[in-house]
Parts: sequence; structure tokens; C-alpha cells
Amino acid sequence: MRKFLVILLTLSMVFSMFGCGGGTDEVSDEGTAEPSDISVAFIPKLTGNSFFESANLGAQDIAEEVGFECAYTGNPEASVANQVQVINSAVQQGFSALAISSVTPDGLNNALKAAKEAGLKIVCWDSDVQNDMRSLHVAQGTPEQLGEMLVEMAAMQMTDEQKQSAKYCWHYSSATVTDQNSWQVAGEKYIKETYPGWVNVAPDNYYSGQDAEKAVSVGESILKTYPDIDAIICNDSTALPGQAQAAENLGLSGKDVIITGFCTPNGMRDFCKNGTVPVFGLWDCKVQGAMGAYLAYWLAAGNEFKVGDTIDIPTIGEVEVLPNTVLDPKAYTADDSGVVLLPERTIFTKDNIDDYNF
Repeated sequence: MRKFLVILLTLSMVFSMFGCGGGTDEVSDEGTAEPSDISVAFIPKLTGNSFFESANLGAQDIAEEVGFECAYTGNPEASVANQVQVINSAVQQGFSALAISSVTPDGLNNALKAAKEAGLKIVCWDSDVQNDMRSLHVAQGTPEQLGEMLVEMAAMQMTDEQKQSAKYCWHYSSATVTDQNSWQVAGEKYIKETYPGWVNVAPDNYYSGQDAEKAVSVGESILKTYPDIDAIICNDSTALPGQAQAAENLGLSGKDVIITGFCTPNGMRDFCKNGTVPVFGLWDCKVQGAMGAYLAYWLAAGNEFKVGDTIDIPTIGEVEVLPNTVLDPKAYTADDSGVVLLPERTIFTKDNIDDYNF
């Protein structure tokens, strides 16, 4: 079987990409509060999903290392109403900070504004909110990096003929999830530039609402509606295993249809090894969880930053605070609102999947 390379994108490469020339200032982490006095509410889009459970492991590890409290609090159903309730509860319980992966770009604004007014520091990880509603966002990468990665994971499995005229579609959570939509938009742009002969058979996309059962039923619908489809790109960690299960339910394998996207190795191990999904990818969500939790703690401890500063995260290293415009050229800009990027992303195959456990 063809061996695929692990993609390791270092932060230094990212910095050079965005022209972050000149020096940066490292800010100290000598906050005014003791770690034990700080409590962080670590909020996923939903509980019970392998991605978010793994991110929480990273958050708990760094909380234990540093000495602050980190409470994993969420709901098994991903919805705006549920996240609003979780945020309001965290405020009422007196948490110092929120580290949240949002289900919506702006639907949490009122709850987050109330949290800020109550003195809580707000950091996002995985999926962002309106930029003036939080201080920092821990991003997986830029939309361009992730959109291209998704497309190339499909393309690398195609024959030369398929690369000329592939039929494909996108299957992910919803039209209102900031991160996944930005990757899809960037991926579509990359396809038009690199594979102009490809045809998107469902331009309105397929959505399964981060519901595991719905992901299977939507996945079966795609395969039945388009029996000659070449590739299905699932930029969502619930949609990808659901789409894989749908293929297996219909007696299909990776030789019949290319299914790829983002999910944890633990969530896709069997599908990868049996050939249903030979190639997929992600980033280390434990590292992302640790970064989100730590930065929320760091701000709550009394530390401040400005865009261009570097922050030293224990066990991870220094990260630079980049402007919000690295993710969206039209984004809100301010010295006290920025983005930090994860150091790497990885492609998983049967040859390397057992090297990872998250």
C-alpha cells in the first residue's frame, strides 16, 4: 500500500507564512493569583465525542501540572441553548474563566457578555466565537491549511482519471459552526484552483448536527443518492465515523468510495485498519485542550498580552499571539484579542495509527 507522509507544520513555518517579521515580546506568567485560586470551566461543543473527551484529557493534565482547577462541563447534545445554560451555570458557580469550543459564531454573545461583565476571562479552542467576545482562540490551523489538507487527503487516494473529474460532496455538522464552515469554504476554493474538473454533487452540503445516529443515516443517504460518487469529505469528528459506518452498512469499502476527513485515531482505528477509511487526519486535540485550558487560567491569574507577544505554555512551549486576521481577513482586530495556532497536524494511515492514542 502506498505510504503517506505525516504532515508536520511547525509554528515557525506558520509565522513565516504570515510575515511575522521582527522580534516578539515574551510576556511573563507571574500572575497575581495563586494557581489553586483559579478555576476554569472547560466547555466542549458536546460531551461523549472522542475529540472533545481527548481534549479534556489534555486540559486535566495541564491543570494538574500547574495546580489550577479545571472542570469539564457540557451537554451530550450540541446546541446553542445548552451551551448558554452551561455558561450561565459557570458564572453562577463563580468560575474564574471559560475555555469553550463554541457551536455558533454569535449565538452565545449575550451569555459571554454577561460572563465578561462578571469578571470571567474567555478563551476559545477548536471553534471560535465573535472575536470581541473572547481574548484568545486556540486554532487548529488556518482555514487554508485545513481546507487544503482535507482535499488532498481525498486526492491522494484517487486514480489519475478520478483526479480529472471526481464527483464529491461535504458532510459535516452544520452551516453555523465557524471552524468547519471556514475549512469547507477554503477547500472549495482550493478545488477550483487545483482540481477544476471536480464536480460537487451537493453544493448545499450534507449536515448531521454532530449526532452520531444521524451521521450514519445521512451517510447512507449520500451513498444511495449518488452511487457513483468518488469522494465524501467529512470535516467533522462525528460525521466521519458515521459516514464510515454508513459505507460498511451498505457493504462498501475504501476501494468503492473515498471517505476522509477529521477525527481522532481512537474514533477511527477500526475503520482505518479494515480499509473503509484508509486515510484521514487531525491534530493533537489533547494539546489543543491543554492550550485552551492553560491560556484561560493564565489570563484569570492576572496576566495580560498584546498581539505579537509570545506566551510560554508548560510542557508545550512558546506560542505567538497572532492577529485574528490570520483566520479571517475581515476579522475584528485589537491588541487584546488574538489567535494562537497548534504546532502541527497529522495524516493517519494503517502504518502509523497505532503510534497515537487519543
